[in-house]
Amino acid sequence: MKLVAVSVALPKAVEHENRSVQTGIFKAPVPGRRWLRRTQLDGDGQADLKVHGGADKAAYAYPIEHYPVWEKELGRTGLSPGQFGENFTVEGLTEDNVHIGDRFRIGTAEVEATQPRKPCFKLGIRMGDPAFIKRFLASERSGFYLRVVKEGQVAPGDVIERSYSDPAALSIRSAHRLMFSAGPKDSGWRDAVERAIGMPGLSEEWKATFQERLLERV
Repeated sequence: MKLVAVSVALPKAVEHENRSVQTGIFKAPVPGRRWLRRTQLDGDGQADLKVHGGADKAAYAYPIEHYPVWEKELGRTGLSPGQFGENFTVEGLTEDNVHIGDRFRIGTAEVEATQPRKPCFKLGIRMGDPAFIKRFLASERSGFYLRVVKEGQVAPGDVIERSYSDPAALSIRSAHRLMFSAGPKDSGWRDAVERAIGMPGLSEEWKATFQERLLERV
């Protein structure tokens, strides 16, 4: 497992539907070692802290394995690290083999997987296609957010070592399906949601959303 690229961007104004919006989604790879802090990478920024950044979403990781798949599906070439707004383009870590609460050592930092990524309209801006967010969501190629357990320095080429994994925890793909595809009519839905809520590694945002859904079904 490897950190292929580290990408950052500061928020900037872009035109969207006849108005100006601030976004930090235009990430681009940077060389050298860079500090990963509790809430973000040095040199990186988030425009809307209600949906990006913070302790549970300090960095966003996306598998390099998805790049050729997207190029084929979109009929595009030349997609480069940072294209999907990720901070870490990773190799060997996918939605199927990463679980909520898994911890990884990268450089001198340690991180923990907290939730899949829910795309917002700004991903559509980045891809030049407002409809892309629905396609991204349906693909289940979500990538995943990371909580910083230990601050440290990271750099492209760093080996990624899994330091902790709970085989009973939901995979990123399973968590994605539970949030966006499954419902109370599905067998075992309530038990799965309650199990997810009990996972210490799950982000507080997703715990709250799952709690709300349980209450709606009482």
